[in-house]
Amino acid sequence: MQNLRNLTLLALPFLLAACGGSKPAGAGASNEEKKLNLYCWAEYIPQGVIDDFTKETGIQVSVENYASNEEMIGKLLAGGGKYDLIQPSEYAVEALIQDQQLQPLNQGALTNLGNLAPEFRNMPFDAGNKFSVPFMAGFVGIVVNTDKIKTPIKSFNDVFVPAHKNRIVILDDSREITSWALGEAGLGINDVTPENLAKIRPMLQKWLPLVKVYDSDSPKTALQNGDVDIGVVWSGEGAILYNDNKKFQFVLPHSGAHLFVDNMAIPKTAQHPQNAHLFINYLLRPEVGKKVADEFPYYSPNRAARSLLSPEQLANPASYPPAQEVSRMQTFKDLGPQAAAVDALVTEIKAGGK
Repeated sequence: MQNLRNLTLLALPFLLAACGGSKPAGAGASNEEKKLNLYCWAEYIPQGVIDDFTKETGIQVSVENYASNEEMIGKLLAGGGKYDLIQPSEYAVEALIQDQQLQPLNQGALTNLGNLAPEFRNMPFDAGNKFSVPFMAGFVGIVVNTDKIKTPIKSFNDVFVPAHKNRIVILDDSREITSWALGEAGLGINDVTPENLAKIRPMLQKWLPLVKVYDSDSPKTALQNGDVDIGVVWSGEGAILYNDNKKFQFVLPHSGAHLFVDNMAIPKTAQHPQNAHLFINYLLRPEVGKKVADEFPYYSPNRAARSLLSPEQLANPASYPPAQEVSRMQTFKDLGPQAAAVDALVTEIKAGGK
């Protein structure tokens, strides 16, 4: 399980992975107790969608949130039997598959799988969607309060300047932060080597002392409240800000944006895998996907749901940027041993290390 240990350096004391068996998944109905333990990103699945699923099936859904893939994996391994459904990003799916921590999906139980856009099927991190189903995609971009920031912002280097000190919110995610610096250095977001980390260290040492707020759960909040004037945020957060007030401009950095794909997957220790399949299939319904997009306006992998969105929703620059921009985006790959080095670098600099 070396890959997962590399992803969870800070959680090593708690890695007590359970090795219990699992029940076979049903194909359209469940004979399990009416429970589902969902471990997911914050502000991602509307409570109304969960409530409607419970009304339809009688299955009670318990929800716990995490702020990073590393946090999720650490808790999964510390007590994996507690969770029936998780939302790992692409590189986390890759690592979880390699370390045999996911149950194979029963494709026959997922009758709505065909609603996915072709480009979100058979992705490289999970060929054939054997273990995961894309739920939501998006990007990391820059939000600028144009009432406060008058200088042009086109790149991460434009964000992290002394004039913006204590006016910046960014994601509290080491992998994301290092990817921004790698892009500005002309490197690929997966080109993580000791040499390249050393190359971007001086850049991060200039950037991070300027940050006022680290927040992966709801970075838009600091911008809405006027605590900061510029942010590096999830695209769905940027879309909400843009919808609320057009003063919040969303910018895809010139150095390139990372395409993230968050998926639904069932841990091998799940106690309610049939219920998990039912919930995945429910989320793949077009009308349910639309409800998700209405509340959390990310880039929907569900083509059938996307067809139900309004022209205004599809015109939101943070939700649906030009296709040519999306086509050139990269996804994260599992870093193996270098994941721990990424976390250590950012943690040290945030703590004031040189």
